[in-house]
Amino acid sequence: MYAKILLCFDGSREGRLALREGARLAQIIGAKVILLAVVETSAGNALAQGADAGALVHQQADFQNILDEGHKRLSSIGLEPEVRMEFGDPVAQITSVATETGADLVVVGHHQQGPWTRWMSRSVAAGLGDELGCSLLLAQNVVKDSELFRKG
Repeated sequence: MYAKILLCFDGSREGRLALREGARLAQIIGAKVILLAVVETSAGNALAQGADAGALVHQQADFQNILDEGHKRLSSIGLEPEVRMEFGDPVAQITSVATETGADLVVVGHHQQGPWTRWMSRSVAAGLGDELGCSLLLAQNVVKDSELFRKG
């Protein structure tokens, strides 16, 4: 059903849930895994970061650490992920990587938003739902270690 799964990982609690749920699914069906982190470089984000080049370098280093953590977790359960870091708008970058790699499924964490935030900005999940040419899983299930480290 799914031969390639794109796991989007940002290091957050929700991202860790998505990583675990997507990893377990990949184990069960024997899918290849692409691990992706997107460093957002929007104008609003640049202003929030102080609009200096050092902020982007720092953010890139943070996301490299996040990717290293994700790679280590996936490797520890027998998966061999392709690891990627992209820069720009998360919806555009996730869509682009999914298309480029031929992903059948994209797994993202669900970040709760209050009504004000939801009204002011569109969620990544909603944008992906409109843009992706493949299935999208908003991961929310807790996958226990006993499930991840079992055979089959």
